[in-house]
Amino acid sequence: MTVPFDPGQDHFALFGLPRSQAFDIARLEARYRELQGEVHPDRYAHLSDAEKRRAMQWASRVNEAYQTLKDPLRRARYLLELAGHDVRLETNTAMPVEFLMEQMELREAVAEAKESGDIDALDARHRQLKRTIRDEYTALQAALEAGEHQRAGELVRQLMFQEKLLQEIGDALEVLET
Repeated sequence: MTVPFDPGQDHFALFGLPRSQAFDIARLEARYRELQGEVHPDRYAHLSDAEKRRAMQWASRVNEAYQTLKDPLRRARYLLELAGHDVRLETNTAMPVEFLMEQMELREAVAEAKESGDIDALDARHRQLKRTIRDEYTALQAALEAGEHQRAGELVRQLMFQEKLLQEIGDALEVLET
């Protein structure tokens, strides 16, 4: 098997994309399909076991890179990692007090709406949180572009909270609407 990739490439180079939070998602999708065709293990079924394993490793690497780049939060974490900035998700749980208070208030409002079955209130919170998240992603992109890694790391941690709550609200809406 002729390996079509440089094992030292980062995910962006693997897909021929700029190291940026913002890029053409359609280009990522198209390149993913191309790469999958090149490295799919079935193409190498007739080769030795070692070459089959190598094909499987490349297919796994392409899949992992794709999953990382297609998700804006994972992509931001990866960009920070490439820049040598550890987000320290496991050890740095410090958040701005104002952010934590907003999250507590929002969670309380969501809990009340769930308990009372108030679909309109949940839907309003869902829309509000989606707008907030969109704004946070804009701020995250700006921080990454400016090389403000500390700020970008804070935004990544905040967005993880917000994305989880957004999913919880979506799940609650689904239950109430059925």
